[in-house]
Amino acid sequence: MRDDRRALGSEGEKRAARFLARRGYRIVARNVRAGGVELDLVAAKRDLLVFVEVKTRRSERYGSAAAGLGAAQRRRLLRGAHAYLVRQTERPARIRFDVIACTLEARARWRVRHWPGAFDASEEWGFD
Repeated sequence: MRDDRRALGSEGEKRAARFLARRGYRIVARNVRAGGVELDLVAAKRDLLVFVEVKTRRSERYGSAAAGLGAAQRRRLLRGAHAYLVRQTERPARIRFDVIACTLEARARWRVRHWPGAFDASEEWGFD
């Protein structure tokens, strides 16, 4: 069962990366660890660096995949993003946090939904 869930999550991340690439993003990192946090995808487009949390589900019977991103997980992602940025020599002009929900629907069809700017780090990082 655990391997099955891991395989499903991995497939969702692959589909999310392809989705972004088709829209002009360059995938900078996948499943990178920073600050004790795993960042699913880090993507770039011009002067924008995007930290992407990928949520994958078999169905929406128990709620949308994107609904699984609570306050504690947002704080964890912010900690990971901060640790990632500290290691970089070049700072991006803009940073954004997105969520991509991948749902395996009936007849093995995938639905990919993207929420750009799903949450903001301004308050947590002291920006106005």
